[in-house]
Amino acid sequence: MRAVPAGPSRQSQVCVVVIGYDDAAHVTEAVRSALAQGASVREVIAVDDCSADGSADLLDRLALDEPRLRVVRRKVNSGGCGSPRNDGIDATTAPYVMFLDSDDVLPPGAVDALLDAAAGRGAEVAAGLCVRRELPSGREVPWQPELYARTALVTVPSRRTRLVHDTLCVNKLYRTAFLREHGIRFPEGRFPYEDFVFTARVLAAGPRMALIPDRVYVWHVRRSAERLSISLDRSGVDNWRARITAHALAYDTLLGAGEKRLARASRARFLDHALRMYARELDLRGPGYRREWWALTRAYLATFDAGDFALAPAPGRVIAQVVLASEKPCDLTRVKEVAARPARLRPPYARAADGTPVWSAGLPRVTLEHLLFRPVHLLPVAVDAELRPRARGTRLRLRLHELYGRMADAAPASVEAEFVSRRDGTAGLALTAEFLPDATGPADEGSGPGPGSWTAETPVDLAALGSGTWDLRLRLRFHDGTVRETTAHASAGPGLLRRSVVPSGRHGVLLLQPYATRAGSLALRIAPGLRGVAAVLGRRVRRLLH
Repeated sequence: MRAVPAGPSRQSQVCVVVIGYDDAAHVTEAVRSALAQGASVREVIAVDDCSADGSADLLDRLALDEPRLRVVRRKVNSGGCGSPRNDGIDATTAPYVMFLDSDDVLPPGAVDALLDAAAGRGAEVAAGLCVRRELPSGREVPWQPELYARTALVTVPSRRTRLVHDTLCVNKLYRTAFLREHGIRFPEGRFPYEDFVFTARVLAAGPRMALIPDRVYVWHVRRSAERLSISLDRSGVDNWRARITAHALAYDTLLGAGEKRLARASRARFLDHALRMYARELDLRGPGYRREWWALTRAYLATFDAGDFALAPAPGRVIAQVVLASEKPCDLTRVKEVAARPARLRPPYARAADGTPVWSAGLPRVTLEHLLFRPVHLLPVAVDAELRPRARGTRLRLRLHELYGRMADAAPASVEAEFVSRRDGTAGLALTAEFLPDATGPADEGSGPGPGSWTAETPVDLAALGSGTWDLRLRLRFHDGTVRETTAHASAGPGLLRRSVVPSGRHGVLLLQPYATRAGSLALRIAPGLRGVAAVLGRRVRRLLH
């Protein structure tokens, strides 16, 4: 983050609105991160949404020593995030306003970077990079990094349709007069995903937008918290209903403002992001949830037209077609694989009477003809992975499936496998193995002679990985020069996904747990040494007792 001195013309220009409810453990850290931004911040308005845990008292005590902090106490809990943010918009006297949630923080220099971009480029909105920080691991994942790869000025939002992908309101600085002039506010009351609608209302007003590559917001993701945030708690179907409602209102807002390109782009994002994310989790839900989710999704997708579907990447389109083609939930395991990133399409591979690839014999209306001409490096290739820990050495076995003859045409050559740390994204172990054709026949009747799959196998020194959780990443190489990066499906054969203890010359013993992620990909947990084994078993006993 570059440091930009705050000159006299840029001092006291920004209001940071911090909202919180029953978050005494984190709210003061959030407020302090806003106050620490320096002279550019005229005021921090902390809106307490009728907390019962003493949050407001903590803020009042903090305000005694900080004249820039104002505490607004709501008398009735709003049930959402929109009303408290609207209170902040109404209360501010600063030319610019931005938003901060009580469990997140602003990194040093964030306000100066955004203010410099907005004031320097005459922009009504300035936006920068948000990073999602997983806690307690500290792993950081950038949010929509493609938008913020470099500095840019967008004078007409419809010319940069990818703007609809960044639905966050917190990584942006807004000119207060612009929001008030256009009546741009958040939905009131309990309205999950309120930022979808707010962002659509901002884009519909056609602002000049300055985009910067600076880190301006740290979004803390606490998946182990007793009360999950609205966006993380997807266990109930009401969450999906709320997301659809917010998406639909955002679409209507853009379309009503004449922004058809942005409106269609928002629907393409729904198919590629929301639909795929929830589809990956369907097999984890109960029958009642699945039936209701399927019905809600079919009803919403029925409002889409051909143009909406055409803009979306193929995996989201295919999942949507499957949902529309079947009145009841079906093929959930296969749907999950297509929803993975990258997408995988596992056998069986069916064809219509005219030879066109289709989803299945039961759903021939879902055609897959794009698989015949899509570049190999973009195909939903399917690789099954078996990790077999043994005392005499662990082996990784990978099986690449044919896909309507496309794999044979490209000619599989080799695979580079990496175990990547879930904590920090670094590669802990890299392996290479050659593909050899299997003796089995083709995976579908119309693909002609040739193998139905290719197999590669290699030893794995798991002791070299060390403790932690590791994801398997693959890079497939073909004789025609194509390279395809993908993940592997975790084969669930007898004993394959079972916890085991194996001897290790380096650590004495290793506790290994191969498992399938929510997307069905192979991952691995490792606890080295007797101390590591004891810690894992102790946590398991405590969970069982709890």
